[in-house]
Amino acid sequence: MEAFSARDLLACYARGVFPMADARADTRIFLIDPERRGIIPLERFHISRRLARTVRADPFEMRLDTAFRKVVQACAAPAPGRAETWINHPIERLYVELHELGFAHSVECWAEGKLVGGLYGVALKGGFFGESMFSHVRDASKVALVHLVARLIAGGFKLLDAQFMTGHLAQFGAQEISRREYRRRLERALAAEADFQRAAAGAGAGAGVAALQLISQAA
Repeated sequence: MEAFSARDLLACYARGVFPMADARADTRIFLIDPERRGIIPLERFHISRRLARTVRADPFEMRLDTAFRKVVQACAAPAPGRAETWINHPIERLYVELHELGFAHSVECWAEGKLVGGLYGVALKGGFFGESMFSHVRDASKVALVHLVARLIAGGFKLLDAQFMTGHLAQFGAQEISRREYRRRLERALAAEADFQRAAAGAGAGAGVAALQLISQAA
C-alpha cells in the first residue's frame, strides 16, 4: 500500500469508503464500505443538560489544528478496554499528509498547557468525516465534539459522518442509515461548498456559550 497517497484517500472518501487496519503495528490498510453507516445529523445534535453546563463553563482552552499529529497519536494509544487500535503508522502518515494539504483537522482541548482531549477528521466539500477522538480528562472529547458541530454548522456543512453507530454516539443523536441513503447524503454534501475555517464559537471566555447558541439555532 505504499503507493496509496493522501490524494487517493480523499478519492476514497468521495466514493464513500474509509481506511482501517487490524493493529497499530500492522502495516496493511483495508478500505471499509459498511452496509450500515453512522451519522450525526447536525440539525438534531443532542447535548445533555450536564454536558451543556460543562461546555458553558469553558473548562478547556479550545484550539484548532495546533497539534494534529499528537491528536492522531493520542487516538491511536491504548486505552482502558481497548488494547489495540485501527490507526496504524501508514494511516497516521496519510492523515498527517491530508492535514498538510488542508483537508484534515483537529479540534483540541488544552488544560494547563497540556493536550487533554480532542478529535480529528477530514473535511471535503460539505462533508466532515470524523475519524477518532480521545479524552484524558472527563468530558474533554465530548466538549471537542460540541465545538466541532458548532464549527460545521457555522461553515455550512451538510454531513457529519461517524462511520459506525455506537452507544456513545447515540447520546448525541447519532443514527444508523443504509449504504444507499449514505451515498445519497454524501452526494448532496459533495455538491455543497463549506468552510471549516470560518469562525464558529471563537476561543476564550464565552466560546462554549457561542457554540451552544449556534447548535440551538440550527435545530
